[in-house]
Amino acid sequence: MSAKHLVLALSCPDRPGIVHAISGVLAEHGGNITESQQFGDPSTGLFFMRVQVETAAPRAELEGALTAVAREFDMTWKLDEVGRPVRTLIMASKEPHCLVDLLFRQRFQDLPIEVVGVVANHPDLESIATFYGAPFHHIPVTKETKHEAERALLTLVREQDVELVVLARYMQILSDDVCSELAGNVINIHHSFLPSFKGARPYAQAHARGVKLIGATAHYVTADLDEGPIIEQDVERVTHADEVTEMVARGQDVERRVLARAVRWHAEHRVLVDGRRTVVFS
Repeated sequence: MSAKHLVLALSCPDRPGIVHAISGVLAEHGGNITESQQFGDPSTGLFFMRVQVETAAPRAELEGALTAVAREFDMTWKLDEVGRPVRTLIMASKEPHCLVDLLFRQRFQDLPIEVVGVVANHPDLESIATFYGAPFHHIPVTKETKHEAERALLTLVREQDVELVVLARYMQILSDDVCSELAGNVINIHHSFLPSFKGARPYAQAHARGVKLIGATAHYVTADLDEGPIIEQDVERVTHADEVTEMVARGQDVERRVLARAVRWHAEHRVLVDGRRTVVFS
């Protein structure tokens, strides 16, 4: 039987013996550890670990052994194949930069996702999805049809076995019910001016205030608007000489980079939720 490259990500209450127990199970099943990272959070008392291992042992047999260890240490864990494309649904509105970037990276830069569809509340981006061969779903959203639209979204998620939803500048707020059902599997991107500059034309508001740093934040979506656990952030300096259009262009560049990193790290099982924040084994 040929060896498989697997990745194990786990969290549990911190106590002695965790690393020994995990490495012991992997060794007993002929595992060769190729990458290992760990972190103990003294503020929460939780332990986090990510291990990549090559083994020829049957996966079911290894999972059975890990289940026994997980029970002993009260672990939350997941075992997957390294590099397996995660079935992903991308949601957008009218701005194309994040959508185009993700589709490009998925096709040409080995971003480990399989885009099973693009959902948008406007039809503007259909040609982009079609160019990259991604099924396009136009689901309009109004105050009166929001419940129906979200029901259509969840139906699509279930039918396509979606594992990850990416809000690539999707300008609609997901309801608490949707956030709850998809908890830990929805990533959002937004500019770094929140909560100072809300609403329309945030870059113009920032320009008027003489902001010197622009940036972006990628985070998991929760019922608390834009307050989910942060995965990645980045910034770029601007000056008084930069016009609003230049600030927007730079901001979009940062948004693309930050979102792509967050999606890659999630798909590679490098992100573990630690209460209101995350542990990222980048």
